[in-house]
Amino acid sequence: MICEKDNLGLKDIIGYLSNAFSKYSDFVILPKFCGSLIPHFRSIFLVQTFALCIFAIIRYFYPMSIQIQYQKAQVIQGLRYHFIKQSEIKGLMLIVNLYAIVTAVLLLYKKIRPELFLLGSLLWIVLMVFFWYLLPWLFYRRTLLFKQDWVFNFNHTGASIESDNGRAEWAWSEVTRFFESPLFFHVYFAPKSFFILPKTHFSFEEQQLIRSYFKKN
Repeated sequence: MICEKDNLGLKDIIGYLSNAFSKYSDFVILPKFCGSLIPHFRSIFLVQTFALCIFAIIRYFYPMSIQIQYQKAQVIQGLRYHFIKQSEIKGLMLIVNLYAIVTAVLLLYKKIRPELFLLGSLLWIVLMVFFWYLLPWLFYRRTLLFKQDWVFNFNHTGASIESDNGRAEWAWSEVTRFFESPLFFHVYFAPKSFFILPKTHFSFEEQQLIRSYFKKN
């Protein structure tokens, strides 16, 4: 992938694209009667390569603007991944799971009463309902961020988000953590300071570019 290199820069992008045709030619084998078509294919491919080079230059030097609208169901799904990945919650779930396993083994050997095993199972169910359903819903309800439309601007130096109510900007080096869930990019500046970017508003190329900026820094 073009933009998944760890130290991606404009020189890397253009170098990759300029060598693309030679690499492509090594793997494409055409029948002899198609030999007359090769010059046409070559011209088309070179034109496309030139267009991609221009695209890369524009993306590198000029900020891109993406309109962001949050959907409630998608946001709640994204918040589930946020909470489940918190170290405190993962630690608590690990303790509850260990308790359930230990009590199950002891119950099998008739060393404890069934109530203790049922207590562990009930506690596991309660925690899952709370962290997977109730907590994301409460967080969404109390957060105005997800009820507004935003404009996300980014280039090779940093990014910003803005709406009618405010604006925030940062350099990529300020991001301390980044991960992806099926629907969002999760961006962290501190363990409890974060926001999420819906992937649906980004083209495939823009998603790859965003990943490269996060991985580079």
